[in-house]
Amino acid sequence: MLCHLLGLFTGFLGPLILWLLKKDEDPFIDRQGKEALNFQITVAIGGAIGAITAALCIGVVLLAVVGIADLVLCIMACVAANKGEDYRYPVSIRLVK
Repeated sequence: MLCHLLGLFTGFLGPLILWLLKKDEDPFIDRQGKEALNFQITVAIGGAIGAITAALCIGVVLLAVVGIADLVLCIMACVAANKGEDYRYPVSIRLVK
């Protein structure tokens, strides 16, 4: 749960550090840590694209959508992980396997 929650406040660095420290202790932590890390990398890419295209006014809308999606999906992931359930983000580029 902490990997998903840290993503809201630290971007991809919090999930990355926690996943690297705890991935060998439990397979559940390994799976959810990778999932949180992949999603936060996807959010960072979306935010970068939004910032670049902000001059076209499209980026402002994209930044708002990415921010709201990050908040809502991270909360849903925290709740699921707290229950011990695997959570897969619906819109995530799976870079870390």
